[in-house]
Amino acid sequence: MKIGLRIFLGYFLIVAVAGLLLARVFLAEVKPGVRQAMEDTLVDSANVLAELATDDFLAGRINDGRFATRIRALGRRDLGAEIWGFGKRAAQYRVYVTDARGIVVFDSQGRDLGRDYSRWNDVYLTLRGRYGARSSPEDPGDPDSTVMHVAAPIRDADGAIVGVLTVAKPNRTIAPFIARSQGVVLRWGLLLLGVALLVGLVAAGWLSRQLRGLQRYADAVTAGERVPPPRASGEFQALGDALETMRTRLEGKQYVEQYVHALTHEMKSPLAAIRGSAELLEGDEEGGTPMGEADRRRFAARIRRQSERLALMIDKLLALASVEHRRQLDDPRPLELGDVLRDALELARPGLDQAGVECHMELPEAAVSVRGDAFLLRQALVNLLENAADFAPRGSRIELVASRAGDRAVVEVRDRGPGIPGYALDRVFERFYSLARPEGGSRSSGLGLCFVAEVAALHGGEASLANRDGGGAIARLSLPTATR
Repeated sequence: MKIGLRIFLGYFLIVAVAGLLLARVFLAEVKPGVRQAMEDTLVDSANVLAELATDDFLAGRINDGRFATRIRALGRRDLGAEIWGFGKRAAQYRVYVTDARGIVVFDSQGRDLGRDYSRWNDVYLTLRGRYGARSSPEDPGDPDSTVMHVAAPIRDADGAIVGVLTVAKPNRTIAPFIARSQGVVLRWGLLLLGVALLVGLVAAGWLSRQLRGLQRYADAVTAGERVPPPRASGEFQALGDALETMRTRLEGKQYVEQYVHALTHEMKSPLAAIRGSAELLEGDEEGGTPMGEADRRRFAARIRRQSERLALMIDKLLALASVEHRRQLDDPRPLELGDVLRDALELARPGLDQAGVECHMELPEAAVSVRGDAFLLRQALVNLLENAADFAPRGSRIELVASRAGDRAVVEVRDRGPGIPGYALDRVFERFYSLARPEGGSRSSGLGLCFVAEVAALHGGEASLANRDGGGAIARLSLPTATR
């Protein structure tokens, strides 16, 4: 499972559990909260009505006095109220009064007159000077038929409790308000949950992209590709920079170690030849066996050639090092490929003349542009031309051909030399790997083709070398064309 999906699932689980708990708490608190508000209102109403009923109760006319008349008239009143979108036409109070024994002496609905309510909590507790209230179902089989009863004491002139007035109101009257509040809480809860999940999805996607970028960068570095560190933000940018610094330092250390090892190995042969020739010349000067002038010139020429070989090896090694450490071109510019080829051919002309070969250049009818560094491309092409000249027979012709294949510009250097042995086809671009030249010529530094491959990769292209039909070899440089 991908890390982004794991992060999102973990976040989803946390948010879902938190949302479920909060929803249950809010929804569970809505009904008690509304009922508590209704009970508070009933307490006020019961005490107000108890004060209004005191005179009629003490005078013995509680069931047929002015108080009873007004309470019964309340049942016929059209309230015409609009409460937060809910209409209210009639009062839903039930008012009853009991005497000091708990016997009902007044009932606004007239149904329980004369009954004994002394055991109901509202009457029982109030008669004993305590707060009396209860919630009882009208229908034992219907849990939603509960009615809230709140009582207030009726006192005589001495302050003694002589009766109880109870105000009752069905809980179902507040059910629409409870349902709407729960619906609002639920809708907003779901909306917030959705927003939280969306934020989590975005955050998980962002974290996943950052981590994937670092992973791709690490994989590319492991594969030896030239890639810049990924663009990130915050700690991920710092981590990418740290990885790039670590890579640079490790590569630098390994680079030096590899180069020192390879360079010392490659320098042994020319140094041995120089030392042997120098010892022979020194022996002749110290009075040993006389050496002929031809031998002296031959050994001196050998020293010169090997010295030039060492100097060329160092120059090419420095050039190769300058491109191997670059991850991208500093200032790539559009270049007309024909101009680059003509400049490279002009630079390689002395070496071609010395090798006794001529070069024929063939350019496409339509101009082809590439984007890159003109100096590096010229040096790469010069290396290919000089390599072809080393293997081409004297008096033969080298072909420098440019063409376009789709969105690629292709440059080929063709010769009619001996070609490439099968065992060397996969190694010709290795550093310090070289083949013996025809007619006993000394080996090259083995850095030229490696330089060409590095320049091609730096330009987003590739270099290849293959045998040619009819004999010889074809060196091919493929580069992306410039987009306009």
